[in-house]
Amino acid sequence: MEPVSILIKSSIPNYLSNLPIPDSIGGWFKLGFKDWARLVPFFAAVGGVSYVTYRTIKPKQAINPSIRKDEPKVVDIANIEDLGEKTSYCRCWKSEKFPYCDGAHGKHNRETGDNVGPVVIKRNSSK
Repeated sequence: MEPVSILIKSSIPNYLSNLPIPDSIGGWFKLGFKDWARLVPFFAAVGGVSYVTYRTIKPKQAINPSIRKDEPKVVDIANIEDLGEKTSYCRCWKSEKFPYCDGAHGKHNRETGDNVGPVVIKRNSSK
């Protein structure tokens, strides 16, 4: 435990006190190349710790918000003969007619900035 104690009580404070952190906003523009080079490891460490913290505490969001939540896995099978000329399947999990698309992705895309759309299956009419 002593190395950790030395690190926290002595090494880190000495390192931080020797960083070229200016007293004013204008001072940041007066820093030289060597000063910036000395600040890079500090900002990289702060950024890394911030990122790891964010990834740890950010809420996990389910893709499927409400469709058949009583089932362990939502699986749909369609018979190719029942598809008709063209069938659109939902990929945003917002459709009221799931697994078929009802256009709910339009509202979802406007609200979230996403670009999801349906999977469209067409019968090949060249035969």
